[in-house]
Amino acid sequence: MKRTELYEKRKQIVYDIIQDDVYKPLKFKELSYLLQVPSRDQEQLRQILDELIQEGKISVTKRGKYTKLEKGLLRGIFESTSRGFGFVSVESEEEDYFVPEQDTLDAMHHDTVLMQVTVAHAEKGKRKEGKIIKILERGTTQIVGTFQKSRNFGFVVPDDQKFGRDVFLSKSESKNLVDGHKVVIKIINYGDAEHKPEGKVLEVLGHVNDPRVDILSVIKAYDVPVEFPTEAMKQVKKIGNEVSPEDMAGRMDIRDWQTVTIDGEDAKDLDDAITLTRQDYGYQLGVHIADVSHYVTEGSALDKEAINRGTSIYLIDRVIPMLPHKLSNGICSLNAGTNRLALSCIMDIDHKGKIIGHKIAETVINVDERMSYTSVAKIIDSHDEEECKRYENLVPMFELMKELSDILRKRRHERGSIDFDFPESKLILDEDGKPLEIYPYDRNCATKIIEDFMLAANETIAEDFFWQEIPFLYRTHESPDPEKIQKLAVFIQNFGYFLKNGTKERIHPKEIQKLLNKIEGTEEEALISRLALRSMKQAKYTTNNIGHFGLSANYYCHFTSPIRRYPDLQIHRIIKENLHGKFNKKRVNHYEHILPRIAESSSKTERRADEMEREVIKMKKVEYMEQHLGEVFIGVISGITTWGIYVELPNTVEGMIRVADMVDDFYQYNEQSYSMIGEHTGRVFELGMRVPVRVKETNKMLRTIDFELYEEEGEDEWQKKKDLN
Repeated sequence: MKRTELYEKRKQIVYDIIQDDVYKPLKFKELSYLLQVPSRDQEQLRQILDELIQEGKISVTKRGKYTKLEKGLLRGIFESTSRGFGFVSVESEEEDYFVPEQDTLDAMHHDTVLMQVTVAHAEKGKRKEGKIIKILERGTTQIVGTFQKSRNFGFVVPDDQKFGRDVFLSKSESKNLVDGHKVVIKIINYGDAEHKPEGKVLEVLGHVNDPRVDILSVIKAYDVPVEFPTEAMKQVKKIGNEVSPEDMAGRMDIRDWQTVTIDGEDAKDLDDAITLTRQDYGYQLGVHIADVSHYVTEGSALDKEAINRGTSIYLIDRVIPMLPHKLSNGICSLNAGTNRLALSCIMDIDHKGKIIGHKIAETVINVDERMSYTSVAKIIDSHDEEECKRYENLVPMFELMKELSDILRKRRHERGSIDFDFPESKLILDEDGKPLEIYPYDRNCATKIIEDFMLAANETIAEDFFWQEIPFLYRTHESPDPEKIQKLAVFIQNFGYFLKNGTKERIHPKEIQKLLNKIEGTEEEALISRLALRSMKQAKYTTNNIGHFGLSANYYCHFTSPIRRYPDLQIHRIIKENLHGKFNKKRVNHYEHILPRIAESSSKTERRADEMEREVIKMKKVEYMEQHLGEVFIGVISGITTWGIYVELPNTVEGMIRVADMVDDFYQYNEQSYSMIGEHTGRVFELGMRVPVRVKETNKMLRTIDFELYEEEGEDEWQKKKDLN
């Protein structure tokens, strides 16, 4: 028997003894004697006991006696809020437990805790509840915050409001700091009900007013690596700048195919290229993806760092790449006029948009032209003479792209694919990182073309490997929670809309799509679209194929962006091993072992990147609105809660009118109609209503913008005020 097997067997025996009601709570010596553990193995016994406690399987009393858990105790992760209360997520349960402020036991954000269940079954409109009885493991070891000096010491106010408490710094730790310094500190003592946590300074990022320190603070707060490890960079140095004849050997050579990339003007990591020709049966569409796996091999230093990062992070003023620039912007990027290695999905598509055949191949390509979304849109939509003349030989292919894109989009629409077309925020910064302009950035026909072609390739690859029954990584999206859909169905009845099957266990995505079609162009479109989106679950990576609800797709994966997403890179390796006939039983077992962990870590790093990107945009929006304090704008009510009314301006900035500032009446929130109603005047504020607001206050640390209703002058007057349209 291997030592690991023996260890696990001993661990099970220890667990069984502690669980047995015959034995009372046992001290370490008593347990050691009972098990006849020799002195040389007593350290291992302590390790086993510690593991069982951390896993939430046993407990230890204040007197050091080991005992089984009381009934109703669960192990979970605590998620705190800035308002004091929090939630505990338990791995085996879908719904979180609510923890009131008085029952948090000073637990902090992301702590692993032992919780006693106080309300086991959720009542209508309420969550299950719990009370934290023990903190098993701290989830936060370092924080980023702003230093404030006192006479003989200092303290740091955390940027993350979920941390909840200021951190004490001793006189020696504070001596070289001044008010307003942004610092990274390590928590060396977590304190208690009467004492603040204590920290040690790891890094001084600069002063809060220094250029770009704000974004750097966000990067540090999420503990995202910026520099690449030495071993990874050593590996990069060995990679050539050009594709060698040896690299191209045995590949399908399609360098003579008319090929383009279409990306944003400022994009540098170009990982997808397109070819398209008309055929008797319809169209042949080639989606050619950078063959990153040729350079980043499994288990290498580069690969380990790529797993750790999970994804490239696109912040307003910088990109934190998943791979070093020599790869992401160089040899892997499908730059025009250069030979590049690709993994291609070449699809035969009939006149109705049905994919009737496909081929997956390792290829060599040479892109003819690096196109931008703006330029292609000018050619297709505006028939711009200058652009059409400049790219004269490519215009027929762009027109064919639009033709096929429309067919694919129509086919996807007919099956029920949901398209939430919210404009993204585009921010323009000056040299010092100060926001100069914010405006909504809408998709044009060119972005939709690339989206349609990438979706086609992703679905084709996923379906192919599903039926081959090979271990794989899928991009999945579960059906929405029936309770949330029911709430949506009840609410939209106020506007005269109905959801078929809206009150049943399962709804088809086509019903959501039909609703979005009905509200298109109406005043309530933005409001209902946002509520429908909030009723959806979050997409994630899984090894089981459960389909993608939002796309109404039975098979879906991420294949098209291996430069910036790790799951795509992992999928490329699986595809290539399969192409070369190397998928033996050993490799099947290998992937069955590693893919669940990769799916979980990739989902986590994706969420981290999304949160960071949102955080930076929020921060810069607040900074932008600081320049407009006291000014009046016209916005649309985008959300209503018990504590206030959210208003979105035409430039995508959102702020809140607090109920406490609505002094003309006593207002109450009506949950059924999502409205705020004045008790005496009967005045009603509803979602989608246009209102004039004045910028009252901004708080960059809290990322908040406060509005107040503007009613001092008549409508004609405030319409003359500056509007952000």
